[in-house]
Amino acid sequence: MKPIILLNAAAALAILAGGPAPAVALARSQTPARTMTSARPPTARPVRVICFGAHPDDDEVCAAGTAALWIARGDRVKFVSMTNGDIGHWRESGPRLAERRRAEVAAGARRIGYDFEILDNHDGRLEPTLENREAVVRLIREWRADVVITHRTNDYHPDHRYTGILVQDAAYMVTVPKFLPEVPALEVNPVFLYFSDHFQKPYPFQPDIALDIDSVMETKLDVLAGMVSQFFEGGANGSAAAQPKTEDEARARRQAVRERWTTRQREIADLCRARLVRYYGAERAAAIRYAEAFEIGEYGRIPDGEEIRRLFPF
Repeated sequence: MKPIILLNAAAALAILAGGPAPAVALARSQTPARTMTSARPPTARPVRVICFGAHPDDDEVCAAGTAALWIARGDRVKFVSMTNGDIGHWRESGPRLAERRRAEVAAGARRIGYDFEILDNHDGRLEPTLENREAVVRLIREWRADVVITHRTNDYHPDHRYTGILVQDAAYMVTVPKFLPEVPALEVNPVFLYFSDHFQKPYPFQPDIALDIDSVMETKLDVLAGMVSQFFEGGANGSAAAQPKTEDEARARRQAVRERWTTRQREIADLCRARLVRYYGAERAAAIRYAEAFEIGEYGRIPDGEEIRRLFPF
């Protein structure tokens, strides 16, 4: 994954100022959400968040820090992978790799406390079918989501693009009672958000929401370091020649993995500094080292500043 470039923060500020059966699940986890501390008033309902990534690592890369912040205050987060990741490695493939990647996601879920589900669509072959749209609608409704987060639809990987399209296509249908009538429709449309990315056409990512993840950055790094198949071994584009040959080389590789992600989150913080100032004030924003950012989608409910602070109170 290339370093993220975030542009048009001013445009994002202007936006806010103005204003039939599901795919078979390969794995489900009902990991209890763990409450470490809670800033939510006792009478407030927990925020319910569902993230749709294309592969078993995308949600963690893009939102593990924010998920940890939500879960720390007793909110509920579910990570969904639209494919099983079964070709995402240079050496392994098929059911064996899918199970390995499921285990990596499960380890992250235990570490942070999110629920997860991996759909049994083949990696690299995801399509925006009616069956997959129904699966997404079902998952959002069953989770009773307040917030839905996914990929933007301009992206290098077809699975990322089609995941974004499927979630966009579900954004209105989750409220339509006669669509998938066996699952009760949502009375209130969720807020739909996009993960950050570096793609520029047809328009670059706009950071409407930027969040301080300094306090949970080490937790996020631990989760990503645990995805050995993808980041230590190189995933689909690795090779035998690139694997460490000695313990010193392995140690250096593990450190490089952590540095890769600290650099990524530091770049987001630097490029979203104006947005961080808006939410945290100038003094604290200047000290924030790591951030995650999201763009507000226009197909769901459009939150005002007060609702953003309710959904992201940290």
